[in-house]
Amino acid sequence: MGHLDPEAEPLDLTVDGAQRILTHVQAEWPLEACGLLGGIGRRVLAVYPTRNELASPVRYRVHPEDLIRVIRELEARGWELVGIYHSHPHGPPAPSAIDVAEAYYPEAIYVIAAPVHGEWRLRAFRIMNGTVREVPIRLVE
Repeated sequence: MGHLDPEAEPLDLTVDGAQRILTHVQAEWPLEACGLLGGIGRRVLAVYPTRNELASPVRYRVHPEDLIRVIRELEARGWELVGIYHSHPHGPPAPSAIDVAEAYYPEAIYVIAAPVHGEWRLRAFRIMNGTVREVPIRLVE
């Protein structure tokens, strides 16, 4: 699901940020992990691991207390919510029908981590009005 949009502006994510996401999702396995990405435009400046309120292997919801805490920090720094990440511990690194239906932040980039042939992978998507477009991830220092 989701075709790579060659015109899409890439999501800039540091190698350390990517590793922080992967460390979090692996630590939460076999449950879905989730977190928020703060920054400016499409540049991720901070990764915020959060609690999955649903504590489920197939669904996630960022815990409301964590969401409020992170949004306040982003506002204090003059940053914005760049993206939301979560894992698919037993599925592909692509949005599920539930992910598409519950994509409540159309300006955010949705990053999904999942194991592919035994190695965790990250993919990013823009989900707006039920339409899914893959966004390239550009790893930066």
